[in-house]
Amino acid sequence: MMPTSTVLLALAAALRVSPEYLLSEGLIELVEVDFRRTPESGVKEAKAVQSSVLDHVERYLKLEELLNLPSAGWSKPKGEAYSAASREAADLVAAQIRSDWGLGSDAIMDLTELLEEHGVKVLARELPVGVFGSKALVRRSGKQDVAAIVVNSLHTGERQRLTLAHELSHLVLTPFAGVDEEAAANRFAGAFLVPEGTLKAKLGDHRTSVSLGELVSLKRYFRVSLQVLVVRLHQCGIVSRAEYSRAWAMLKGHGYLDPPWKEPEAVEPEKPRRMMRLCLRAVTEDALSESKAAEFLQISVHELNRRLQAEHLN
Repeated sequence: MMPTSTVLLALAAALRVSPEYLLSEGLIELVEVDFRRTPESGVKEAKAVQSSVLDHVERYLKLEELLNLPSAGWSKPKGEAYSAASREAADLVAAQIRSDWGLGSDAIMDLTELLEEHGVKVLARELPVGVFGSKALVRRSGKQDVAAIVVNSLHTGERQRLTLAHELSHLVLTPFAGVDEEAAANRFAGAFLVPEGTLKAKLGDHRTSVSLGELVSLKRYFRVSLQVLVVRLHQCGIVSRAEYSRAWAMLKGHGYLDPPWKEPEAVEPEKPRRMMRLCLRAVTEDALSESKAAEFLQISVHELNRRLQAEHLN
């Protein structure tokens, strides 16, 4: 049946998609979706965002097609299958991907931009506080799959960066049978964001104790949470199990381990910007009308003009 315009608009609002998306032929589908969430958070809220993700990716792909840009299908870096026989082996995979992508061992300043440069569509969506995000593959008829990662726009930048690295692991890593996939993904994420060699260069190979001030200074550099840093200190053998437990208790005492995970030196939330940049480029080069670009971005023409004039850059 064809709904009335009133019902169509109501459905679009409820699903957070455009009316055009509901009327489209639906030639793409979302597969391998698994939202990472705390045990107490429900499944219903996470699944409700899937239509929004499909709508966004469909508009994104249409924009790339309009600009004659090859939409990067997803394949593992260098086409290789990365396997981890243990949680510890995930460190080696993280180092290998850094090498494959030419990242060296420095901190990654803009993780979203890096992933989008390598063909991953990154979306920030409002999710329940207990839902961190998900990776998904967008299946297209007769074409290569497109990889997408969704992060919670309400989370801190630290949490978002960990989610992005964690979900990247699920895209590139194939754990051996018997290996805890989530534990391996967490290990990969920590190693990808905080390389062992760089951490030791800044803090020393072995320490009997580490101050909160030092951790905050490291956070400023690596742009990760204090929790991730404490875990990496122990994983890299820099501190003993006893010092790790003491540092963990210190973080807990300050309330840094509980939602909303507020810490010193807050990291700016990650913001996907590539789709916006492509639209501004298309309008500037007369490849796209302002009204069509605004439709792609789901903003008003007035807001689009503000962004074209650099009045609003966020």
